[in-house]
Amino acid sequence: MAVMLTNWAGNTAFRAQTVHHPSSLDELQRLVAAGSRVRALGSGHSFNDVADTTGDLVVLDRMPDAVEIDSAAAKVRVPARMTYARLAPLVHQAGFALANMASLPHISVAGSVATGTHGSGDAVPSLAAAVSSLDLVTADGSMLTLSRGDADFPGAVVALGALGVVTSLTLDLVPAFEVRQYVREGLSVDALADFDEIMAGGYSVSLFTDWRDTRVWLKRTEELTSPDWYGTTPADGPRHPLPDMPAESCTVQLGVPGPWYERLPHFRHDAEPSGAGDELQSELIVPREHAVKALRELYAIGDRIRPVLHISEVRSIAADDLWLSPFHGRDSVGIHFTWVRDVAGVLPVLELVEETLAPFEPRPHWGKLFTRWPACPDRFRSLARRLDPQGKFANDFTRILLGE
Repeated sequence: MAVMLTNWAGNTAFRAQTVHHPSSLDELQRLVAAGSRVRALGSGHSFNDVADTTGDLVVLDRMPDAVEIDSAAAKVRVPARMTYARLAPLVHQAGFALANMASLPHISVAGSVATGTHGSGDAVPSLAAAVSSLDLVTADGSMLTLSRGDADFPGAVVALGALGVVTSLTLDLVPAFEVRQYVREGLSVDALADFDEIMAGGYSVSLFTDWRDTRVWLKRTEELTSPDWYGTTPADGPRHPLPDMPAESCTVQLGVPGPWYERLPHFRHDAEPSGAGDELQSELIVPREHAVKALRELYAIGDRIRPVLHISEVRSIAADDLWLSPFHGRDSVGIHFTWVRDVAGVLPVLELVEETLAPFEPRPHWGKLFTRWPACPDRFRSLARRLDPQGKFANDFTRILLGE
């Protein structure tokens, strides 16, 4: 009998016949070897069916959860299903930091990495770029470790679960640091002329907009001393990215310094964000050199976007060399849309946005809603067929990508 299980937003119902919660690596290996169709589920924060299967769904929440910090090498080995909310304080206590964190720390490490999830910063690549090695159970139940420098490694990090079940990852660390977070209000459309300077204004910078009114989240390692920064005014109190929502679940603002993991995310690691799950999300990533033109085109259709939009967020992300990464080979700007939870109303507007951005070579965030599929690199297709020749880890999502 099929189980009833949905993703975080409730817009995807998983079709798995059985959900497994293995408690050891041996048990997981036996499950994978015996299964004909297998997928792994992380924290369920994707907004599409990337993790879906009609076979066996594996959840690693009962696996050993030890974190191993190698101070000499500045690396940490983590279990796949650990969340950043749990990991970050442990890393900080050891005197280290992750160079980047996503807006929401409640997401799992393996799921975030596999879908190309990111934070923000001109000099900061995606979460996946921090991976230096990973361990996965392959189709016959055997273990495979791939490390930076191995020929297959760039194809195995952002891999959408198509190569096997990732059991652990090793991440690069940097020395712990403090961050101050500021919210600035009233950024005008004319300020797009200074887009590069604005996005370089902090370690991490986010523009929140409804394509009419725009606010800026500045996360800086140094105090902001400019009183009229690019024509904006400072918020007079804490703000939520959604203008009408209370800010209790948000990380500390108003320029108060604090640990990296309590400032880089928009939301506190010890609280669920207000309105959690009552939304849909999309994100399209364009090359940095096209960003201003792309944003101007979206402002021009803002009246058609707003009826189904909660808020949009604009962020910069540095390039990486991972084959399926939305940031592969190019410094990028991500244009994110938090939609109302109305699939029928959102899809026509999403298609309009995709059409509007089509001249700017957009790539989708793999864990969010999109209708236009990018071309799959031949080398990833070859890697998937070599490691999973019978398509054990394939599902509808990966079959479309791989052209099967």
